[in-house]
Amino acid sequence: MLAFLGVTVFISLSGVMMPGPVFAAALAKGEENRFAGSLISVGHGIVEFPLIAIIALGMSWFITAREFRIVVGIIGGAVLLYMALGVMRDILKRKEERMEDNPFPYPPVLLGIITTATNPYFLLWWATAGAALVMLAMSFGTVVLVIFAVVHWSCDFVWYTFLSFSAGKMSEYPKASRYIMLVSGGIMAVFGVWFVVSSAGLMY
Repeated sequence: MLAFLGVTVFISLSGVMMPGPVFAAALAKGEENRFAGSLISVGHGIVEFPLIAIIALGMSWFITAREFRIVVGIIGGAVLLYMALGVMRDILKRKEERMEDNPFPYPPVLLGIITTATNPYFLLWWATAGAALVMLAMSFGTVVLVIFAVVHWSCDFVWYTFLSFSAGKMSEYPKASRYIMLVSGGIMAVFGVWFVVSSAGLMY
């Protein structure tokens, strides 16, 4: 069991540390609140914990359904592109290298929910590799399944808190602040296009 939890930490960190929508959100919100990543991870968990329960109940087929993936991908991609355009628009309106408006006018918890629930590849990961971990955890019993879920989410919590805190520290320097927002907006844009294009491809 301890070996399994060790593997859980390793796999969780290797996944969560990859750039993605939640990664970008933690960087962007860190500009205004160094601990925004902690709240973003709460929003992430609001989506993730029920998803783990769904998989444990044997209903992972739902999130792998072609129609579901198309809808989530197109909507998710559109949302990410909207937020990316907000960042770029705000950077173009800069005066004296300072942000005029907040390009992410969402509470951190809500932003965590949005960037998680609209990511079709997050759902697909849980329906495949994640599902295998859930099944293995269940073989040890329900208590271990709960421990597994908490350990996995704790990795999210630590990483996103670290990202937002780092971004908050760097925001004290105007040029660094601009680069943080450019990186965040760029990540959002790339994933937004990817989600829309790949989901549209599923239609044919």
